[in-house]
Order: sequence, then structure tokens, then C-alpha cells
Amino acid sequence: MNALVALCHFCELHGPRTLFCTEAVHPPSPSPPQPGPVIPGDRDREADREGEGLTMRANSSATQRADMCEGCRSLPASHPGFVSVDSETGIRYLSHQHPRQQQLFSVVRQACVRSLSCEVCPGREGPIFFGDEQHGFVFSHTFFIKDSLARGFQRWYSIVVVAMDRIYLINSWPFLLRHLRLTIQSLQNTALKVFDSEQCVCPQRAVRMNSAFSPAVFPHQRSGNAARSLTSLTQHPNLWASLHSSISWLLKACGSRLTEKLLEGAPTEDTLVLIERQTEQEEEMSGWDGAEGGGSNPQPSQSESVQAKDFQFDDGRQEDLLGPKFKSLRHLRQVLGTSDFRQLAWHVLMGNQVIWRGADPGLIQSAFNVLKALLPVGCVRAVPYSPHYEEAYRCNFLGLSPDVPIPAHVSSSEFSMLVDVLNVERGCVNPVSDDDILSLYQFNISSANTQPTDKGPTLLNKIEVALSNENLSVEVVSLCLLCLKEEWMNKVKVLFKFSKVDGRGKEDTQKVLALLGATGPGEEDNVRLLKFWMTGLSKLYKSHLMTAVRATDMET
Repeated sequence: MNALVALCHFCELHGPRTLFCTEAVHPPSPSPPQPGPVIPGDRDREADREGEGLTMRANSSATQRADMCEGCRSLPASHPGFVSVDSETGIRYLSHQHPRQQQLFSVVRQACVRSLSCEVCPGREGPIFFGDEQHGFVFSHTFFIKDSLARGFQRWYSIVVVAMDRIYLINSWPFLLRHLRLTIQSLQNTALKVFDSEQCVCPQRAVRMNSAFSPAVFPHQRSGNAARSLTSLTQHPNLWASLHSSISWLLKACGSRLTEKLLEGAPTEDTLVLIERQTEQEEEMSGWDGAEGGGSNPQPSQSESVQAKDFQFDDGRQEDLLGPKFKSLRHLRQVLGTSDFRQLAWHVLMGNQVIWRGADPGLIQSAFNVLKALLPVGCVRAVPYSPHYEEAYRCNFLGLSPDVPIPAHVSSSEFSMLVDVLNVERGCVNPVSDDDILSLYQFNISSANTQPTDKGPTLLNKIEVALSNENLSVEVVSLCLLCLKEEWMNKVKVLFKFSKVDGRGKEDTQKVLALLGATGPGEEDNVRLLKFWMTGLSKLYKSHLMTAVRATDMET
């Protein structure tokens, strides 16, 4: 965390003073080596000089050294300070009475004065936030420490956290408040024990009430006691080392609990659909648990049973999932060939049922995994491997064992496609690599659809251009495919709003399609694709549109 934590004290003689300061020093970025001989021990000497400079800079002002009493000083002028090194990140946490840099010294000094003078919360004890872009933002927590020799028997302290990132500091408020209060309570409890023991020996309240008071004599009566150090108030021999450890941990933990992520715009439709599906599954599970608790045991439907089992077969062995796999869309295109892959991708994009039938469920599952990347998440309904046929309204990806017959109405339908995966007869006994799928299997593709797929849709043409470009890696192709899906999903949203929500006519809809670039060659396929992808829109988006339309109608 790029912040600085300081313990401040309001001295009765000198006003607000900084007692102890801890800052995080990040390791320097690697620089190219300079020509010349490398002298052993240079780094050690540089570290020593930096430690010496820490003390020298903290005590460079003669006026500042002279304007100090026992209560204003934490460490002696000769003390090098405390250093802790984070072995994971290389960050060093340095503690001394003042910051190393003069600019930071001014920032901390101003935060100290404001936290103990003008910026005070109700009751004077508690947290408060203030600051600006120029001098940094400050989270301050003021508190009192018991002192039998002080006015009112207590002294005023504060812990300030100074950072330039306002949002990060505000988001860290609960964490900082919780852990700083633990440190403050520890200091107060320790000082309270010392205060009680001193009062038992010599009750100062009775002494002050019985002594003669005059403004001229009062400072002399309390000379030597008006500026007691925090070490004296707590009787803690390792107070500053303990504070250094606590604050160093606080800076490290506070920096680790929040991470920055780049979010580009609103959540995608795929993200919304996944969230909705997860919520529905949690509700179903909680509903089943409640039903079982009530004594009933509902049985899921046949389709739900198949989807829940996925790869649980009669033998139940997970070894069946091992073997050859399709690694990417480009790999699948190379295995099937350009023509067969285009026909398969066309059926997938149009929403037709794609059936894979074979004896290797792992291979079929890998094919579905790469083909799913062509569609929005909301359009994917898959049964990876089933012992019987499932209707098209239940799934558009269906895996079957080789002995499952295909119904006549399905095999003759133009809205389905069958891929039979046949084992290749091998005359040799030499082992074959799992990556060489063509040497293991033969793929027969059949469909009753006689419509040529060479024209469109436009999305399929762009996908094939990306897949055929060997200069693009598989990762780059995946990103291109993601961008293309987002582009066409935005067109789907416009068409849904225009045709379904607003209820415009056919002529107006045709004008919108022209604006969306969905007309021309392959226009019929483009329209089919857009209508099918409408089924993948999230419920949240649809309800948002309907709510907005109703609100507009009510206003008019």
C-alpha cells in the first residue's frame, strides 16, 4: 500500500509533533548494467549510507532538534531506526521519527497539525477523514493516553494514515479502523495500568487540590513532568519496535486485501447469464434440501438427470475421459477439413441440433467445448453424453453412444446434423500418439439440409478468415472470436429492442437490419442467426428493457 502511517502527539510545550513514522519503500526497477568493474559490497555500503541518511535527514534541522522535549522525541538522534523487509515483494518498511524525504515531512507535518487541532471528530476521540489532491488524503484516529502528571490526567495523540489515493483509502476505512483500534486500545490499557499504579503511590488529584495555585508558580511546580514520553507513560521497553511491527503488518495487509482490476464497460451478456444460472442452481439446491427436510424426496426429470450426470457411465471410470482431444477450433478445422468444418459451424451458429455419436466421450466433450465458443453462453444447451436421444428443444449439443439410433424425423430434418465418429482399423501394432486423431478416428458428417453454406452468415466468414490466418496464434484467434461475438450480440440487442419490445413493422425492421450490416449476401442466414441469438439474452436485460418501456409509457 502506497501510504505512510505516523503517530502524532500534542505536546503541552511545543504543540503538535510527529513521534513515529513508518513508510513503505518499493524496490527500484531493474536498470541496465553500467560498464565498469563490479565492486563487492557496494550494495551493503549503499544500504548503510541510506540508513545513515535516514537519521541525518530526520535530524538535519538544528531548529527542529532544539525545539524538542522528552515528550516530542521517540528515538534518540543516533538511533538508525527500524527496517523490515518483505521477502515476497522486496518492499522495505522503514520507521523513524520523521519521513526520509523533505516533501513527505511537510505532508506528514500538516496532517499532524490538522489531526490534533482543526480536524476533530465529535467527542475528540475517534476516526475522521480529510485532505486534498495536493497534500494527500488522511485517515486520522485521535485518542487519549492516561498521564497522572498531565492536565486533565491525559495526553492527546493521533495515528494518521496519509495516501494520495482517496478511493483506496476510503475503501480501506473499515480495515484500518478495526486494526488501529486494536493498537490504540493496547496503548491505552498499558498506560492505564501505569496510571493506576502511580495514583496508588501518590494521588495527584489530592496533591493539586491541597497545593497553592498561582499562574507564575504552576509551570515551575510541573517542570520536568510536563513532557513525559510515551515510553514513560506505558513503561514498555520495546514500545517503538512493537509499533514498527504492527504498522508494517498493517501496511502490508492493507495493500494485499484490495487489488485493482481493469473493467471495460458493463458486464457482458455471457457474464449475466452465468450469474443467473448459478443463482438458479443455488435456489434449486436449497429447495431440494428443504423438501428433503420436510420428508418428501422429489425426483428430477429425465433431462435433468442426464445433465447432472454428464460423464457418469455404467462403469463410472474416469479413465474413459482420457485420450485424444480437440484443442481449439483451428485444430477441429484441420481434422474435419475446411468444407465439413464450415458446414458444422453453420449448423451451430443457426441453432440447429448438432449430434456427435461415438465411443469416446472425452473426444466428443472436447469437440463441444471448442464449438461452444461460437455461441453466447445463453444459447448453449448441451448433453455431453447420453444413452438415448434427446429432443432438440432440450439441447443443441448432444453426444450419443455409437449404438443409439437416430429417430427418422431427426435424420430427415434440415435442422439437425450428425457426426459419426468411427474407430479406424489399424493393421500395425505400433502405438499412435493421442494427438494424431485422424489416425485413430474417421468422421462421417451427414445432414438433410441441402441449402448451400458458402455465402453466409457474415459472422462465419469472419471467423474462417481468422482461423485460416496462420500468423495469428490460438490465443489471438480466441480474442478475435470474443470481439466478434460481442459485436453481433450488440446487434441482437438492438434488433430485440426494435422488433420485440417496440413492436415495429417489417419495413422498419428491414431498415434496422441494413443499418446493422446484416443485409446483402447471406442476409437470410444473418437474420436466422440474430433471431436464434435472441434466445441467449439474459433475463435481467430483457426485464430491464420491459421496465424501461413501461416507465416511458406511464410518463406519456
